[in-house]
Amino acid sequence: MKNEIMRFIKEEDGLGTVEIVILIAILIGVALLFKDKIMYIVKRMLGKLDKTATDAMN
Repeated sequence: MKNEIMRFIKEEDGLGTVEIVILIAILIGVALLFKDKIMYIVKRMLGKLDKTATDAMN
């Protein structure tokens, strides 16, 4: 019984999954924190892209 408990404690199979979940949570937090700035940049880039495409069509 003691060997099984020690083996369970030393097992690290789920460690990668936990790390990925923590990183995703941090990325979502940063995205929510800078949401307005990100939206401004994306809208500005799409506006420039639209203008460039319109100029190319003429």
